[in-house]
Amino acid sequence: MSASSPITGPVLFFDGECGLCNRSVRFLLRMDRNGRLHFAPLQSDLAQAYLRRHGLPTEDFDSMVLVPAWERRDRAEYALRTNATVAALKLCGGFAQGLGTMLGWVPSAWRDAVYKIVARWRYRIWGKWQTCPLPKPEWTRRFIA
Repeated sequence: MSASSPITGPVLFFDGECGLCNRSVRFLLRMDRNGRLHFAPLQSDLAQAYLRRHGLPTEDFDSMVLVPAWERRDRAEYALRTNATVAALKLCGGFAQGLGTMLGWVPSAWRDAVYKIVARWRYRIWGKWQTCPLPKPEWTRRFIA
């Protein structure tokens, strides 16, 4: 979809080549039964344009980026790293919301320190994918790039 797409609500940018990130997105897709979250790889043209517009790194894909309201993407409103993860979990409701709430109790500096360690090792442990795996047909509409 283009940057002028009719998508509204939260969009999560993730490292499309990271096995852990792709597994995390599939977990969020299963947990988000109301279909609120949309997704796009950080490597996509759409994500790259957003990152450039807001002065975020365009080549360092060790972070998830959550845009809370895609319809207001011109504003510099986003969450990075574990703040993006916590916010995405809370948006899913149910078990994931509880998990996000509990993770939110941990200071973000501590969460991000662990996140950076995992980010450094993620390709070695979970692999690096050359392409994003195809989502289930019922999830296809949730990917905007």
